[in-house]
Amino acid sequence: MTTETPEAVSTPTPGHLAEEFESLFGYRPIGSFRAPGRVNFIGEHTDYNAGFVLPIAIDRAVYVAIGRRPDNGAAGRGGDASEQQVDDAGNTGSVEPPRRGESIRIVSDHRDDTGQRMFGQFAAAELVPGTLPGWLSHPAGVVDEIAKTTGTVVGGVDLYIESTVPVGAGLSSSHALEVAVLIALDEVYGLGLDDREKVLLTQRAENDFVGAPTGIVDQAASIMTEAGHALFLDCRDLSARQIPFDLDAEGLILLVIDSKVSHSHSESGYGARRRTCEESAAIFGVDSLRELADDVDLSELTEEQRKRVRHVIAENARVRATVELLEDNERATGDDHDARISAIGDLLVASHESLQHDYEVSCVELDVAVAAAMGAGALGARMIGGGFGGSAIALIHADRVEQVGDAVTSAFAEHGYGEPDIFAVSAGRGAARFD
Repeated sequence: MTTETPEAVSTPTPGHLAEEFESLFGYRPIGSFRAPGRVNFIGEHTDYNAGFVLPIAIDRAVYVAIGRRPDNGAAGRGGDASEQQVDDAGNTGSVEPPRRGESIRIVSDHRDDTGQRMFGQFAAAELVPGTLPGWLSHPAGVVDEIAKTTGTVVGGVDLYIESTVPVGAGLSSSHALEVAVLIALDEVYGLGLDDREKVLLTQRAENDFVGAPTGIVDQAASIMTEAGHALFLDCRDLSARQIPFDLDAEGLILLVIDSKVSHSHSESGYGARRRTCEESAAIFGVDSLRELADDVDLSELTEEQRKRVRHVIAENARVRATVELLEDNERATGDDHDARISAIGDLLVASHESLQHDYEVSCVELDVAVAAAMGAGALGARMIGGGFGGSAIALIHADRVEQVGDAVTSAFAEHGYGEPDIFAVSAGRGAARFD
């Protein structure tokens, strides 16, 4: 088993993005932008309950090169939004001409089953929620929400996209795409959006256009986090604090274990849990579960409601405890320092057990990954993301990378699962221009 380190990831350069853009569209882009994926260190399914989260922006990102067509895309034939593939001929003829002056053309380096790049084009005036293919709905949702929020109608632009964020791994590749497109359009059109406005705009794009009832942690992590820090975010008011998260200095590594599994009920299961939380809050007469005391009497709830509420209350407490340990660890030494790191690991495990038994969003593959990592000496491990597949994380000593990776890979083989992808991540910086 080979575990990929952050340094091993091939990151595109601004020059490469500009060259690819020009070869596809026939002119130079205005600039390039990047938005990172995220790992939520702790605080799962708390964001849409107005609770606390502690994500990091990882060193894998979505990259966007953007340009405004020199002729603003001379009008061509009309037609609806579409998706197709683009060959690798490396010339301007490989991209379909703009259908009309205001068309937005997007080429993604993500390949389909035939190895072809993906291409889509649409006009802002034509956009209708639920009518575009999966990947294209994310940038389209941003364009649609920009028009609704700012009155600016985006058109006559081209975008080229590359990504180092694994798709389907629970690392928020789709939200990183939305954020990258937004910060590119924000600069090109001079929208002047602040971080809070960017976070809320991309969330609305995801909720209202894409149709996914997600919370706010993914967008906030991608936009607001500073390098070498975790983001302690209060999802009720978007207040945030940067928490030192320098694992290298601690001799620690954060491994991502991508199960490469996505169970079919993931979207319906996520929505059902969100509805249960909202119904439970209404029973108590509060706006969100965040407002409930840690020792609230849950006896009036159904068994399912009790389990969901119990997870949210306990998970918020675990986030607060982790933040306190990380901040105190800056001053701790010797045995006290080691004890705090161990306590953080215990909180990760407690989070997983709560997600497994109370929130019931884990799956057997993620449970196997966590158990194998802990058995091989991890300090802590848990599933991340919405659940029903995706990834787990393991906090480990730097000298145990191969040991933990081999143990997880062997456990998957013993259970007849496909081989997982295992790689290290570090706390990177938030979304920004990439020139």
